[in-house]
Parts: sequence; C-alpha cells; structure tokens
Amino acid sequence: MASNEEQIRTLIEHWAEAVHHGDLTGVLADHTQDIVMFDVPPPQQGVRGLDAYRETWPPFFRWQAQGASFDIESLEVTAGEDVAFAYALLRCGTERDFADNPENRLRLTFGLRKQAGRWVIVHEHHSFPLTDGSTAADPAPGQDHAATEQDHAVAEQGHAAVQQEHAEAEQELRRLHQRWFASTTAKDLDGLMAPIADDVVSYEHDQALQCIGVETVREVCKAGLDAAGDSSVTWHVPDLKILVNGDLAVAWGLNHVEVSAGSQSVDTWSRGTRIFQRRDGAWSMTHQHLSYPFDPATGEAKTDLRP
Repeated sequence: MASNEEQIRTLIEHWAEAVHHGDLTGVLADHTQDIVMFDVPPPQQGVRGLDAYRETWPPFFRWQAQGASFDIESLEVTAGEDVAFAYALLRCGTERDFADNPENRLRLTFGLRKQAGRWVIVHEHHSFPLTDGSTAADPAPGQDHAATEQDHAVAEQGHAAVQQEHAEAEQELRRLHQRWFASTTAKDLDGLMAPIADDVVSYEHDQALQCIGVETVREVCKAGLDAAGDSSVTWHVPDLKILVNGDLAVAWGLNHVEVSAGSQSVDTWSRGTRIFQRRDGAWSMTHQHLSYPFDPATGEAKTDLRP
C-alpha cells in the first residue's frame, strides 16, 4: 500500500494535471466542502467553500487556453497520521511571461486531512513573489460489529484523549502567535526567530522566490523592522485558524500589520499560511507562505485591500 506521502503526491499531481487540461471535475476532486483558498487574485479574505472555489477556475482555464503552462517543478510532502501539508513550485505562465521573467514560479501550499480513510485538501495558498516595480473532526475508524461494549468505551476514551491533546496543542500554538505579536511590538528579532525551524522554507511577500533557512528569514524580518525606524509596529492575525493532528499543525489567516508614528499610521493586510512541526516537544514553524492578492488587469499586487 502506498505511504501517506505517496498518496498525497499522487493526489496533487492529478490535481495539477486536471488544472492543465481544464478538467473542472478533476480539479474539484479530493477537496472538502469547507475548502479555504488564498488565491493570487482577490478576494482578500480568500475563497471559502467548494462552490466559491469552483467559480474561480473557468476564467483561469480561458486564460490558460491561450497557451499557458501549469507544470509542477518541485513538490515536497510531509504527512502525519491524519494531517499533512505540502508545498510546491510550478511553472505557470505563457511563453511571453517566461521570456520576460524566466525564473518566476507559482508558489503553492496545501493543507490536507484524512477524512473517511482518504486524503482531502482543506486549504490552498497560491502566490507569485513580488518583483521590482510591484506594489506592495475526523471520522473514527469503523468498529467491528462483534466488538464488546468495553471495546467501544476504550475507543471513545481514546478519541476523547486525542481531541483533548489537539485542543491543548492549539492553545500552545495560539500562545506562540501571541509571543510573536509581542516580539513584533518590542522589535525583538530574537523573539521573532525563536519558534522558527533552522530548515524553514518561507515564501515571503517579495523576492526572492523562496527563503531557505532561519538566517535568511531573519534577514527579511530585520529589514522590515529596520524600515520602520523609530515608528511603532504591531502585527496581529485576527481570524487565526489552527488545525492540529499529532505533531503537525497548520495555521492560516489574514495578517494585519500597522506602522505608527505619532498621529500618522499605515496598515496593510495580507494572507498567511504557516506549517508547524513538534520537534523535541516544542512547536517549530517549518514553512510559511505570505502573499498579497494580484490584480490581473494592472499586474500589480493589491496591498491596499481591507477585510
């Protein structure tokens, strides 16, 4: 039997093939009814629900029919027993697009869960990096009909214990985010880096295409804090959602960053997806995907949208 990672890799490869061929039924397969997609274009709050997800694809297919590619270049999968994530780089564009920017790639992050014994996609995040000139609960396994009442009681207790563990882990991750927010206000770079894994892969708002390693991410954060100068900086994720299973967790929501100097302030909203693994008993962020929606009419990032 194929491993969880192999099953997920096949699922995503079939999805990408369906996109490439304009096969809407294939694109929708293996997605939950409550899918949340942070897409390249607006809306700022993301596309929520399978019906809304369905409606995003016909315009893309019409554009793709002009000769655009949609090919996976790299795909990494990490899977637990019931929750998994994957991230990928794809060649997505026309020949003219790649003539203008040969290295540009579409960045994708997937959040998945196992539902009724099969993997399904619960979250997608699509983005391109900003370039110069851009503006800135799972069903339990089936029980044997001959199982005794004691067997059922033990199973229920086990399920309750797992649910309690997940709830406690979610609270740990919410406290981790609160420490992040406090470190941002204090401009404490070490505090910001503390929960980030050494081998993190981050898709940031702007170039480069991907930031590999905690020191690279540190430089990005340092540049942001330095740019604020003496102004105060705050960061919050008001609609933070967290999904936990075992030692894997996915968190997503809208990032609200505000820079204030006296009576003057500037704030921005962007989309964020973060993947955590529990290593040696502590949660570490191993992947991050940040983006602004993209306006196809102007070719610019929409950094002024509000929820």
